Amino acid sequence: MKEIGIIILVLLGAFVVITLIRAIFFKEKKQETEKLLPEMINMEKYCKDLSDAIKIKTISNYDRELVDWAEFDRFHAFLEERFPLVHKTMTKTKVADASLVYKWEGTDPSLDGIAMLAHQDVVPITAGTEQDWEHEPFSGYNDGEFIWGRGAMDMKNHLIAVMECMEELINEGFRPKRTVYICLGHNEEVVAAPDNGAKQIAAYLKEQGVHLEAVLDEGGAILPVKLGKLLDINLTGVGIAEKGSVNYKVSVNAKGGHSSQPPKHTAVGKLADVIKDIENHQFKATMPDYLKQLIKRVGMNAGYPLRVVLVNAPILQPLILAICKNIPAAASLIRTCTAVTMAEGSPQFNVLPQKASVTVNFRTMPGVSIKDVEQHIRDSVRNKDIDVEFLVGKESSQVSPTDSRAFQTIKELAEAQNSKNLVTPFLVMGGTDAYNYEPVCENIYRFAPFVADTKLLLCTHGTNERIPIACCEDAIAFFKRYIRKMTQD
Repeated sequence: MKEIGIIILVLLGAFVVITLIRAIFFKEKKQETEKLLPEMINMEKYCKDLSDAIKIKTISNYDRELVDWAEFDRFHAFLEERFPLVHKTMTKTKVADASLVYKWEGTDPSLDGIAMLAHQDVVPITAGTEQDWEHEPFSGYNDGEFIWGRGAMDMKNHLIAVMECMEELINEGFRPKRTVYICLGHNEEVVAAPDNGAKQIAAYLKEQGVHLEAVLDEGGAILPVKLGKLLDINLTGVGIAEKGSVNYKVSVNAKGGHSSQPPKHTAVGKLADVIKDIENHQFKATMPDYLKQLIKRVGMNAGYPLRVVLVNAPILQPLILAICKNIPAAASLIRTCTAVTMAEGSPQFNVLPQKASVTVNFRTMPGVSIKDVEQHIRDSVRNKDIDVEFLVGKESSQVSPTDSRAFQTIKELAEAQNSKNLVTPFLVMGGTDAYNYEPVCENIYRFAPFVADTKLLLCTHGTNERIPIACCEDAIAFFKRYIRKMTQD
C-alpha cells in the first residue's frame, strides 16, 4: 500500500510539472498583420445622420395594425435624402411592409455576392420609464461624448454606419467585383414574427436565383476585458450561430368549484410540481467547439497563472461544466436554457381553477429542435396528465464555419485595426435577422465592430441607451475595408 501511495504521489507530481511546463509554452504566435491605410470618414455627417435617424420612431409590433407605418415611410425618405449616391448607384426594392433591399451590381456577375444586414426597427420605451432617461429617448441628443436614444446601440448605429460606408465607397469611385446587397429588415425586434421582413427578403433573393458568399449582421461586439496583469484584451466576438427561442404552454386540468371546499391540491398546486420537475430537469450541458476555441485563444493570450488553468480546460472540462451550470450567464453558453416566465389560474380569488398553466421559454442550442423541447417536457414531468401546447418559436441556427474566407477576413481586419483585439467565435444568445438567410448562404456571421463595455451593452433595449462617438469611426472604417476585401478577390 505504501508503494502504491508513493506511485500515486509521483504521478500527481509529474502531472503538475507537465501542466506548468505546458502552460509556459501555451502562447499564441503573433501573426504579421496587414498594415491598414487610413480611411476617409466624415464623422460630423455620421453623427448628424445617426442623431436624426434616432428621432424617427420606427417601432415594430407583433400586431402590424399597431405599427405606425408613416414613421417607416419617413425613415425611407430620410435614407434617400442623406445617401443620394447609394440611391443613384444601387437599385432599391421594397419587400413586404417596409423592408428594403439595395443592390450594387458587381463587375463579375458569375461571383456570389455579399450581404450587409441591419434592421430599421426599434423596441418601444417601457411605459412609466420615460422620465428616467437623461435625455429624451427619441431626441438623438449628441453631448459630444455619446449619442443618446432608442436605437443608438440596437441598431441604427450599425445601419447608418453601413450606409455611410457605402456612400463613401461610391464617392471614392470604388467598383466591386462581387455584387453587394444591403438588406434592411423592418421587424427584427418581434420574436418569431409571422411576417418577418428578413425572411421575406431571403425568399425574394432566392426567387432571383441569388446565392451569397457571406452575410454580415449584428450580434457580436468588441468588449474590453482587463484582469490586472492576467488579461488585457478586447474580446472580439464573432457570432457563428444563434440560439433558438421556443415557447410552450404547459397546463394541468382539475374539477374546479368554490374555494370554500378545496381538494388537497388544486390545479395550481399540481402545477407547482410540474414547474419543479421542469426546472429540476435541465437540458444536458456540453462544451461546444466554439467555446473550446474561445477558451484556447483567451488562454494563449493570458498571464501565466490564468494560462495554467485555461491550458488544461480539456482535462478540467467536467469541473468547468459543473461550475458553469451554477452561473446563469455561463450556463447559457453550454446548454439549452429553461425559463418559466408566465402563469395563470383562476379568474377570481374564491374560484378553484379548472385549468392552471405556465408558459415556459426555452433558448435552444444549435442541434436542439422545437420537437426535442416538447419531448423533453414530457420526459421531465412526472405528472403525465398534462397538456403541452406549442405557442411560438424559431429553431436555432446552423453553425457557420470559422475557416471561411469571410470569417478570416473579419479576423484579419479586426486584429489589424487594434493589436488588443482578439477575435473568437461565439454563440449569440438572442435572435438576429441573419438566421433567415440560411436558404441562400452558408457563411453567416454576426459582428458589430463597435467597442462597448458591459455597462453600455446592458442599456440596449433599456433606459439611457447610448453609443460612444469615439468607437464609431473605426466601425465605419471596418465596414469599408471588409467590403473592399470581400468583393475584390
